[in-house]
Amino acid sequence: MVVGPDTSYAHLLIDQGWKNYTTEEHATWQLLYERQMEVLAPQVCSEYLEALDTLGFTSKKIPNFHEVNERLKAITGWQIVATEGLVKSKAFFDMLTDRKFPSGNFIRRREQLDYLEEPDIFHDLFGHIPLLSNQAYADYMHEYGKGGTRALEYKTTKNLARLNWWTIEFGLIRKPEGLKIYGAGLCSSFGEAQYCLRDASAHHVQFDLDRCMRTRVYINDMQPVYFVIDSFESLFEQAVHTDFSPMYSSIKGLGEDEQAEEYLPFDLQEGDAVLREGTQEYIEPKREALTASLSI
Repeated sequence: MVVGPDTSYAHLLIDQGWKNYTTEEHATWQLLYERQMEVLAPQVCSEYLEALDTLGFTSKKIPNFHEVNERLKAITGWQIVATEGLVKSKAFFDMLTDRKFPSGNFIRRREQLDYLEEPDIFHDLFGHIPLLSNQAYADYMHEYGKGGTRALEYKTTKNLARLNWWTIEFGLIRKPEGLKIYGAGLCSSFGEAQYCLRDASAHHVQFDLDRCMRTRVYINDMQPVYFVIDSFESLFEQAVHTDFSPMYSSIKGLGEDEQAEEYLPFDLQEGDAVLREGTQEYIEPKREALTASLSI
């Protein structure tokens, strides 16, 4: 497999093994796909729905990476690469810089339909890959990868990981008809795709780069806040035209210096452009436990 000029991650790449999927595994994909589309159809951004058609995604079978890559690479230069297990920061950033998105090749079992701690092929492929056919979003992901090198230098990868969480995984986008889903974690989650817009608990806050990098994350429940972008073009422009070096310098060591500002995800902050102040009804009874589970 060709990996480009930086081969530091070549040893992590494996073959998808598409021919090895069982009838049961293809059936699990179909079940996940069809029930998710029922939830997403009225709530996800149009770019995502168009991308499913563009890349030839269907519910009938687990997509073959080689077939998807033929279409995807022709549109934005991106490719899916299969990896075994989670990829560490350096390799992940290098892959994105080379316009390669790592994906697991296994699919969850039937008893894991609603939650799986380690991302599987449904999360990675159904959640992440479609929007990589959108040029502005694909370019943002490329810039995110390049920014990772600087984050490693400044030892602020946790802050860049937060940015990933609040945009790539759990982002909302403003459309003329209202807020829509675009984040992969939302696109692939049956429960949270409904909760984020239909339940009044969570705050909706206008996206701000610095705010997202200072806002902590937990991974084991619905989110108390979602950040809203105006467009993929605006997200890309911020990634390209922001000098991350002084920003990294200002947030370096968050959590170690009592003067440094970092935020819990539950609370609105002074200066937030609040689009909806959530009731926090779902979150409040769990707040203490969720605070204890904050990971980054």
